[in-house]
Amino acid sequence: MHTYKMTKKAALIFLLIFFSGTVLFAQGENLTLKVAVIGPGEELYFWWGHIALIIEDSDTGLSSFYDYGLFSFDNENFFVNFAMGRLLYSCGVSSTERNVQGYKDKNRNIVFYTLDIPPETRLKVKEFADINVLPENRDYFYHHFLDNCSTRIRDIIDLATDGQFKELYENEASRFTLREHVRRHTWFSPPIDWILNFWMGQVIDTPITAWEDMFLPSEVGKRIGEFYYTDINGERRKLVSGGETIYEAHDRPAVLDVPRVQWPRQLAFSLVLSAIFGFFFYLYSRNIRAGRILAGFSMSICGLVFGAASLLLYFLNLFTNHDYTFENANMIFATPLLLAAVPSGICYALTKRTDKLIKYDELLRLIWILAAAGIVLSMLIKLLPWLYQDNLTDQMLMLPIAVLFACQPVGLRLVIKKYFSRKGGKHEC
Repeated sequence: MHTYKMTKKAALIFLLIFFSGTVLFAQGENLTLKVAVIGPGEELYFWWGHIALIIEDSDTGLSSFYDYGLFSFDNENFFVNFAMGRLLYSCGVSSTERNVQGYKDKNRNIVFYTLDIPPETRLKVKEFADINVLPENRDYFYHHFLDNCSTRIRDIIDLATDGQFKELYENEASRFTLREHVRRHTWFSPPIDWILNFWMGQVIDTPITAWEDMFLPSEVGKRIGEFYYTDINGERRKLVSGGETIYEAHDRPAVLDVPRVQWPRQLAFSLVLSAIFGFFFYLYSRNIRAGRILAGFSMSICGLVFGAASLLLYFLNLFTNHDYTFENANMIFATPLLLAAVPSGICYALTKRTDKLIKYDELLRLIWILAAAGIVLSMLIKLLPWLYQDNLTDQMLMLPIAVLFACQPVGLRLVIKKYFSRKGGKHEC
């Protein structure tokens, strides 16, 4: 009798373990995991695309969209936190169908990559994702390059392959720097391309790995499509069993395969502006007062544009957590001092007193001489091996204008002195 009870107990334990394992296996079998790669959108913060994890459950018929790029402008102190580099993002889960329709309505590419991973690993990933979206876990501090919606999905892929994904790609050199990746997406808007790269320092010009490339959703899609791994059963598998284009965007700027060299275009644009501004000085040298007004306002406007950009550059470097703006050589030539050209240029344009005009002329000349000298210095220091910032585009946009404003007032000043000495020195203009 005693032996019978022990045998029955063992059998019950065996059946419990068997059916528990069967349930777990069945749950894993019923799950399909996909990575959704979304193309660039209209708003600036969507230019680099988006990515999400989709988990489909054939038992319940549910398709869940796990999104690690959620934020809201309505969050408390959102804009202050954004300015200071404290970007609080969240992850959440919602309907796949609703999300896909939203991206279609916004004319964004949608590609699904179905993952070929064992049932028990699918279940493991689902449990991990479900833990992530709990209220106590869902918020995180976003970083554009190191911790974003894409790197979170990348890390889940690494979890599903037991570290093999990272092991391969953290040892593979990237073909681009972070800056070059950025420029692949911003090339079609020269003003945005210039200002973003103007603010970012040489920390984004260091060599990176293919693992770090995957701050971009498109790079995750590319890498998982080519990746093979050994699963928990020792079987060699291709990670992606199939890719499906759900929607193809139309009439949207393409993401470049190779970043375009921007500095020749910025230089050409600057030379054209300099020629126009130089013509204003020429008019004034011919005693046409409208030329002085136009020249003065030109210096004022340039001082406002470059000065405001420089003021924000100093703010980002000295007072925020935006670490990708640190170590920026543009601070040598682009300083808040340029803002002094705004009132000085207006006074230069409108004053009727000769003595005041010459003082404003001297102040403006000093401001732009410092800017031009700073640009030359920032070029020369690149001879040092530890200074390698890719900022030629920034330098080429400012250099011709700064040189014009630094040199042209010198010639104009001589014209002014010669003209007024001939008129008795007290003529109003």
